Amino acid sequence: MINQISVEDYQKLRTDKKEIILIDVREEWEHKIVNFEEAKLISLNTLSENIQSLDKSKQYVIHCHHGVRSLQACLFLKNKGFNNVSNLKGGIDAMSEIDPKFKKY
Repeated sequence: MINQISVEDYQKLRTDKKEIILIDVREEWEHKIVNFEEAKLISLNTLSENIQSLDKSKQYVIHCHHGVRSLQACLFLKNKGFNNVSNLKGGIDAMSEIDPKFKKY
């Protein structure tokens, strides 16, 4: 089972400066349109080749446009032994509903 985190709860974690690593699994062109400034871009297509750059002891929140690719990434990471992985429910699209800085595309 993959933990789901709402955009509202993620906003609180950002404000509290919790030590969480946000990974954006969208494509680079999507990331250029709108992004979380703290997000590390690792597209879903390159996740398997970049997995060695991730630390299994850290806590990760994975996001994409709507939450589908990020859920796939979470499942992949869980299968590779990453236990502290959460999916940002609704992704950037959900974030645009609560924060006008995040434009819809």
